[in-house]
Order: sequence, then C-alpha cells, then structure tokens
Amino acid sequence: MSEHLSENLSETPRSQRWRRLGVVTVVAASTVASVGVTAASGAVPAASSSASPASRPAPAKPTIVFVHGAFADSSGFDSEIRTLRRLGYPVLAAPDPLRTVSGDADSVRALLATVAGPVVLVGHSYGGAVITNAAVGAPNVKALVYLGAFIPDAGQSINDIQVATPGSLLGPATTRIVPFADPSMPGGQNADIYVQADQYRAVIAADVDARTAADMAVTQRPLALSAQLGPSGPPAWKTVPSWDLITLDDRAIPAAAQRAMAARAGAHVETVHSSHAVMVSHPKAVVDIILDAAKAAAGH
Repeated sequence: MSEHLSENLSETPRSQRWRRLGVVTVVAASTVASVGVTAASGAVPAASSSASPASRPAPAKPTIVFVHGAFADSSGFDSEIRTLRRLGYPVLAAPDPLRTVSGDADSVRALLATVAGPVVLVGHSYGGAVITNAAVGAPNVKALVYLGAFIPDAGQSINDIQVATPGSLLGPATTRIVPFADPSMPGGQNADIYVQADQYRAVIAADVDARTAADMAVTQRPLALSAQLGPSGPPAWKTVPSWDLITLDDRAIPAAAQRAMAARAGAHVETVHSSHAVMVSHPKAVVDIILDAAKAAAGH
C-alpha cells in the first residue's frame, strides 16, 4: 500500500515521506459526527432545546444514535430509521467527518451529552471504532451495536486490524487516493481514500442492486489516512454491553476479523449473509439486533 500511496502522491515534492508511514493496506471504514450534527430523517436533535438534558423528561424508549462509516453516509440507515421511528424510538444520525478516531469520537460524545435518557449507540464499519471511543465518558450509553464493524482495543488502529486478518478487497486495485495538506501529519500531508466507482459494488455492496450501489459510490464519503492510522483509546465495550451483527459475505472487513473482535469484546453475536453494506441490503436484520440491545438498555 505504501507504494500505491507514493505513486498517487508523486506530484508532490513530499511524496517520498509517505514511505515512512509504513501503510500496508487500506481498510474499510465508518464513523459519526461533526460539530454540525443533524437529526436523521426529520428527527429533531435534543440540542435544539434550550433546556439541559437533565431538565428535560427522558423519552419512554432509548434513543438510537447511528454512526455511519467510511465510503458511506447516514442515508444508508434510512430504512432502519423509518422503522424504528414507526415503533416509537427517538432516532439521531450524524454526519461523520472521518478525519481521526479521537476527533470523530469527541464529536459523537458531544452529541450524546445533549440526549436525555438512555442511548443505544450503533456503528457501522469504521463507525464501530468511533462508538468504541465515544461511549467512554458518556454514562447514558447503555448498549453498543456493531454492524459489520471494527471493534478495536486500546492502542489498535484500523490499519492494524486489517493487516492482522488479510482477505479484504480494499487495496491499491480498488481505491483512489486524493492528497491534501495537513500540518498535523508527517511531511505536512494527509490523504483521502475513496473506493473506485467501478469497484464499489464488488467491494462494498455486492448484494445491493446495481443502481443503488452506483448511487452509493457517487455519494460516498472518503476516509482520511489519519483516521486509518490513528490508535484507538480505552474501549467502551469493556464496561458497556455490546451486540455485533457479523456480515458473513463481507469483502471489506472479513468475517474472520469480525468474529475475533466480537469474541474479544464479549459481544452478543448475530450473523447474516450480507455484504459490507448490511444496513442497505438487510435492514430487518439490523433493526432486529438494535431492538435486542434497546430492550436491554431500557432495563437500566
């Protein structure tokens, strides 16, 4: 992967410095949250109220907070959001900057502080790394739900996990690199990672219809290299109950890697024969595992 990056960055005089990063592979991703968080599908963020969360009555059911991953956006959860709202659950979804694990987690944690009552925090792909960090210091998070997601331990990066369990189709042949200036990175440069449009369905959404997959490829959000390489902090799954929907036909995060992470986290595991885009291709399976977690969260 370092050679791939060097080739793509050859137009910049600092390109040689990329080799020092030792990037081995591009990983699938997910995250949530920017400072301007919006409520998904018409849900109104609690932050719009002048009252503090403590002074507002908690909803009768836990609030479901979605965190999307890389190469996607919150619209992937549209079906789940409609179903959960119809069942009476408050729902929030936030745009994910996909810049750094710690910064993205801080954004999500700030959103969680505005929510009255218990929260079920749901993360897809890279979003799993974000919720693992965001729930630390957020006492209202009563359950974590991972969807075809990364579940890192302290000190692990997304890249570390992907390299340890090969088999992902994400790599030089399927991705596109767009460099940008970033003083915080070695050599003063970062890069956005995209899945090539003509490879998107094969890598991310093999069981999604061709037209929808093509639309997803056009609207995908890139993952910054800094998010791929940044280490995770102390994991919330050590103290917060977790559920994991493992996507058995995933070509971005291999099922073997997902199983190993779920076992380490002690997660309640469900499986589904799905591509990485499980929220689009199997919304019922996603809703079902969220409802399991919500029932447990409601008992806190």
